[in-house]
Amino acid sequence: MADLFDRGGDETPKSGGTERAPARSAARPLADRLRPAALDEVIGQPQLLDEGAPLAAMVAARELPSLILWGPPGVGKTTIARLLAEATDLAFVQISAIFTGVADLRKVFDAARVRAGNGQGTLLFVDEIHRFNKAQQDGFLPHMEDGTITLVGATTENPSFELNRALLSRAQVLVLNRLEDDALEAMLARAEALEGPLPLTPDARRALVNLADGDGRALLNLAEQAYRMGPGPVDADALAKRLTRRAAQYDKTGDGHYNLISALHKSVRGSDPDASLYWLARMIEGGEDPRFLARRITRMAVEDIGLADPQAMTLCLDAWETYERLGSPEGELALAQAVVHLALAPKSNAVYSAWKQAVSLAKKSGSSAPPAHILNAPTKLMKEQGYGAGYAYDHDAQDGFSGQNYFPEGMERPTFYRPVERGFERELGKRVEYFARLRAKRRGED
Repeated sequence: MADLFDRGGDETPKSGGTERAPARSAARPLADRLRPAALDEVIGQPQLLDEGAPLAAMVAARELPSLILWGPPGVGKTTIARLLAEATDLAFVQISAIFTGVADLRKVFDAARVRAGNGQGTLLFVDEIHRFNKAQQDGFLPHMEDGTITLVGATTENPSFELNRALLSRAQVLVLNRLEDDALEAMLARAEALEGPLPLTPDARRALVNLADGDGRALLNLAEQAYRMGPGPVDADALAKRLTRRAAQYDKTGDGHYNLISALHKSVRGSDPDASLYWLARMIEGGEDPRFLARRITRMAVEDIGLADPQAMTLCLDAWETYERLGSPEGELALAQAVVHLALAPKSNAVYSAWKQAVSLAKKSGSSAPPAHILNAPTKLMKEQGYGAGYAYDHDAQDGFSGQNYFPEGMERPTFYRPVERGFERELGKRVEYFARLRAKRRGED
């Protein structure tokens, strides 16, 4: 597949009395004809390629380590790998983890070893490297360590989760960014220098950039289709009818899935209803299962709102049930309603924090028994052993509160639950203080 971008070729646009787009080659896609010839022609990754940036420094020193290029589709991973090989006089070999088996890899390594014997190194570019399983990834290690290959792997997935530690310890991870609109506009300018002006109105041009969604290869493929729509000018409505909108870059099981649910959760926690609705919409538009969202939204109510708004969890469960009854798209509005309620609700993680502390202490205390006075005593023998002896029935006590100890004997009384001064927990805090005073009073009386 052709990779991006941006080199103006030898062809130049023709000019004349009648403005007309010049003839275009049918054999080579526009993205291929605009492929950069040098690293300084690559658009959109200054954090890696500007003077003093990591890749620029490696090329200047002519010392190229093994690399993992992590970034979304269409941002130049393959192009950069090819240009790195040229800049460092390495033979460029490209494979895809999707189509390459063990026998193919042996041939690649054997050929690289022959080149090494003749004094030339090999840059092995592995596209979709995360598609290799852990054992296959281990197969690269000895050839990286003895210098047979310099590995450059490309992945759209988070290397921390998809690549094994041994491979990551031998390669430097570099992050490529989604192309911003100014970078995409620069690519269109390169295309127009070769092909002539796009037959689009300004609004249609902006729509074209939006359709590309940060993917340079997609932008040039869309531009190629736009040229065929001439002579123009084509407006945004006509463009939308002719070109299909690309699906948002969203992996329902991968890194994008977790990044977006994290963005939604933190927007709710941050009391921002607009951002919360935006990330909810992004996930639904990306094809996320609304039931997963309903489950996570309910979790937000428990974790971040808690007893500051006791109705929040009920509202989320109602929204979940409403979605189950209505389905999409009608039921999605119930999820949106729940998200807005949570974003604007008073926040408390007091119960969440208290529960984590209680679990931690439970693990540390092992099998410590409850104090004898609250043990059940259904038999005579158990009563003779002191089970239940001295238990005070709270309803018979003054204020309906005995103040007895309910933790294991010898355990210093911990305090897990600390209500916040927000929402309904302000009232609960008053109750906590009230019972603490009564407990201290009962101890004084004892």
